[in-house]
Amino acid sequence: MSNSEYKLELSPRTLQGKKLAKLRAEGLIPSTVYGGKKTVLTASPYNPTEKVLREAGYHSPVELSIENHPQLAVVKTVQVDPVSRRIISVEFQAISASAAVEVTTPIKIVGFETSDASKAHLSILQVVEEIDVKGKPADLPKEIELDASTLKEAGDKLTLNELKLPKGVEVADKELESDLLIANVYDPAAEAAAREAEDEAAKAAEPVSAADVPADNGQKPEAAAEEAK
Repeated sequence: MSNSEYKLELSPRTLQGKKLAKLRAEGLIPSTVYGGKKTVLTASPYNPTEKVLREAGYHSPVELSIENHPQLAVVKTVQVDPVSRRIISVEFQAISASAAVEVTTPIKIVGFETSDASKAHLSILQVVEEIDVKGKPADLPKEIELDASTLKEAGDKLTLNELKLPKGVEVADKELESDLLIANVYDPAAEAAAREAEDEAAKAAEPVSAADVPADNGQKPEAAAEEAK
């Protein structure tokens, strides 16, 4: 089994359904491990579980230990309470160190601060934050870096075919176009000026109410009519 830097000890559980509230009240997170020889119902202390989930995310293998039996897995789903934002359940997918697995991996833009575009006070907008990749667990990266140091002017862009994937790792979705936009350069000052011009144009195009149009004597129609009585 391939070692992972993320490790989590799980304990088998028997409680299910509404009885899971008792586990949570004891500071435990209920979880389920799918994909092994059998589905296993488990639980683990909140703080170490939250730490592993935060650091490993959906892209790094986690080495689980269930009653001293190791199992490599990836996080598939994390359910969070909509009010407290606390984790209330987790689903793990058991994987093999020798078989390829599909995971969602963050894309990190690097080097933009040294680019001509940055020196010209331009900005970069990242429109794709993550991508699904496929590879053996030991080959999967924590994140995929995308070099932006060569960008020069507004309109320059970075696309899918510029991602540098580690050996043995590939984009999972074969139907994605190679020119899929990941990030592009824009001029924040020019965009702000354009928005301001659009707002001014919109105000100028607003219809004027008859009540706001002064009569010949400078009074509104209602006032002029009152004086004529």
